[in-house]
Amino acid sequence: MNRQESLATLRANPQVAVLVVGAGVNGISVFRELALQGVDVLLVDRGDFCGGASAGSSHMAHGGIRYLENGEFRLVREALKERNLLIQNAPHYVQPLPTTIPIFSWFSGLFNAPLKFLRLRDKPAERGALVIKVGMTMYDWFTRGQRSVPTHNLYLRGASLRKRPQLNPEIVCTGRYYDGFLSQPERICVEMVLDAEQDNPTARALNYLSVVDGAGDTVTLCDELTGTNYTVQPKLLINAAGPWVDFANRALGHQTQFIGGTKGAHLVLDHPELLAATRGEEIFFENHDGRIVLILPFFDRVMVGTTDIRVEDPNQARPTEEETDYILEMIGKVFPAIQVDRSHIVYKFTGVRPLPHSSTSRTGTISRDHSMREVSPDDQVRFPVFALVGGKWTTFRAFSEQVADQVLGRLNQARKVSTANMPIGGGRAYPTLQADQRAWLNQLEVETGIETGRLATLFERYGTRAADVARYMAAGPDAPLRSLPDYTRREIGFLA
Repeated sequence: MNRQESLATLRANPQVAVLVVGAGVNGISVFRELALQGVDVLLVDRGDFCGGASAGSSHMAHGGIRYLENGEFRLVREALKERNLLIQNAPHYVQPLPTTIPIFSWFSGLFNAPLKFLRLRDKPAERGALVIKVGMTMYDWFTRGQRSVPTHNLYLRGASLRKRPQLNPEIVCTGRYYDGFLSQPERICVEMVLDAEQDNPTARALNYLSVVDGAGDTVTLCDELTGTNYTVQPKLLINAAGPWVDFANRALGHQTQFIGGTKGAHLVLDHPELLAATRGEEIFFENHDGRIVLILPFFDRVMVGTTDIRVEDPNQARPTEEETDYILEMIGKVFPAIQVDRSHIVYKFTGVRPLPHSSTSRTGTISRDHSMREVSPDDQVRFPVFALVGGKWTTFRAFSEQVADQVLGRLNQARKVSTANMPIGGGRAYPTLQADQRAWLNQLEVETGIETGRLATLFERYGTRAADVARYMAAGPDAPLRSLPDYTRREIGFLA
């Protein structure tokens, strides 16, 4: 069903069991969870799918090793489990990410870490090798029965500098552990939408449809492309608007203060020397002010970030000149001999974390955990609103599973299927071994007549959905794009 057909269906039948507002990763994942249980669910977003906070991420699926200091063991354990499931279920878009921590002392933080854990101190202090070693060991312990990535290592100064001669010679050692790299998070979202709609014909996802009002048992939606209004009558509404949760609640007539977002700015650099210095691994370290920052190989570029600054209006979040200076300067702590300046910047972006509202003075101590807040029906709106607060890319499936179970209980419906081990999109029947990949590509070459080198590129982009793309490309005249010959006209046509 295309967009116009979905809108016509909505006009003819405005009743829906669940309306999900916000098509970031959490909203899309809740939509998928409910659709797979057979629920009549409608997902709307005022912009693109995965276009808000979910598009402004650091592209990591990680457990949050620093959250251990805050005592958030449940969150770290859950995040590590979900990281491993993502590597398993979406191997075409989530790969193991070796991560190196440059360490500048042996014993720093021995007293600060337990004091932070006991909530007796919130000021940052340098984390030494012993504290980091404990954290990496706990990381391994939490996933001892679910080994998707190698365990950690600690390398002394000499070995560390031999591997990376441009590292700051003041280090005493480096730690190395694994997380996950989200190569194309937007496509993970798109494929979850496609999977949900394919499995459940009553599940519909519509972007460029914004919430403008709520009254009685109806919600008024505005088509941002035409200005046409539509009304929906949901039994309940899930507010998954991320940093805009309170804004969406106000549109419905509810005054809430659930979110206290912070923005994280990132720079993408065209800097071959810095890229080579990473040796294909994320460099994850503590800046002089205690902020955890990163240098990440990002295809043929380098992504560096990030900041953690409170923001009142997520619509106004932009990387500032001060943030740019901060990020460029922090590179020198790890690679002091590599010169980086504004001329190397090819892109800037910022994401607003939908953190819970907090009065704490230090943003780094605000929990990254997730929760669901219920706004009960009242005289203005006669259906409940479930607001999703917090959460992060790594834990989207677990969060949405928890939300869906509560929603199913309200609807008196039972869960039919679990998504824990369910592949996403092109992760279905994914050949992980190189020999199996070659056999898969050879078979597809015989079927489509497209040479294996080109098919390998499609496989890297779309996983096993590359077969559908290739069949479409082979079904008519095709030609490379003049400006981007690595893509063809029919490949773009398929995506559109």
